[in-house]
Amino acid sequence: MGIFARIARLIKSNLNDLISRSEDPEKMLNQIVIDMNAQLVEAKKQVAASIADEKRLAKQAEQEASNAAEWERRAMMAVRAGDDNLAKEALTRKKEHDGLAEQFRAQWQKQKHAVDQLKLALRALNHKIEEAKRKKGLLIARKKRAEAQKAIQETMSGLRNASAFDAFDRMTERIEQMEAEAEAGAELSEEYSGDVLATKFADLEATAGADEDLVSLKRKMGVLPPEPEPAPPVRVDEKVEFEELDEAERAELAQALAELEAEEQRELRVKR
Repeated sequence: MGIFARIARLIKSNLNDLISRSEDPEKMLNQIVIDMNAQLVEAKKQVAASIADEKRLAKQAEQEASNAAEWERRAMMAVRAGDDNLAKEALTRKKEHDGLAEQFRAQWQKQKHAVDQLKLALRALNHKIEEAKRKKGLLIARKKRAEAQKAIQETMSGLRNASAFDAFDRMTERIEQMEAEAEAGAELSEEYSGDVLATKFADLEATAGADEDLVSLKRKMGVLPPEPEPAPPVRVDEKVEFEELDEAERAELAQALAELEAEEQRELRVKR
C-alpha cells in the first residue's frame, strides 16, 4: 500500500505546484490527467512486480516440497538397502526442505494477500483517474462558459459607457448631414438643368381629372345637385333637302353634326 501512498503524495505535490503557478485552468487539468496516467502506468508496473514475486514464492514453495518428497524417497531407498544411518541423513535433509517449503508457503500467502490488496487499489486508482477525466471535460466546459459570460459582461459594460452611445449619436448626425447635403445638391442640379419644371408638369398631368372625378363622386353621393340635362341638339329642318345644299353648306352641316356627336360622347363619359 506504500506504493499508492507515494503516488498520491506525488500527484498532490504536482497539483499544488500547478496551482501555485496560477496557470490556465484548462492546461492545469490536462497536465493533472497526464500526471495521473503516468503514475497509473508506474503503479501497474509495481503491481506486476508484486504479482511476479508472488508467483516466484509459490514456485519456491512447490520446489521445496518437491525436494522434501525426493529426500523422503531416498530415505526409503536407504531403509530397503538396510542402511539406517543413510536413511536418517536423508530424513534430516527432508526435514530441512519441509521447513523451507513451509516458510515459502507462509511468505507466498502474505504476498498473495498483498497482491490482492494492490489489485483492488489499482482498480480504485484507475476508476478515480477515469472519473477525473470525465470531470475534466465538465470543468473545461464550465471554464469556457464562464469565459464567455465574462466576455459578454465586459462587452455590456462597454456599451453602458456613455462615450459609446455618444459615438453612435455623432455618427447618426454625420450621416443625416451627409444625406441633407446630397438632397440639396440634387435640388440645385434639377434647377440648373430645368428638370424642376418638367417635374411640375409631370405632377400636374398625374393629377389631371382629379377635380372632375371629385365633382362626379359628390353628385353621385347627393352632396352636389345633379348635372343639368343637356339642351336638345339642333335639328336641321326636315323640309330642307340635303341635295338642295351646295358644297360649302354640306361641309358646314357635316362639321356641325360631328361637333354635336362629340359633345354627346363627352357628356356620356362624364355621367359614367
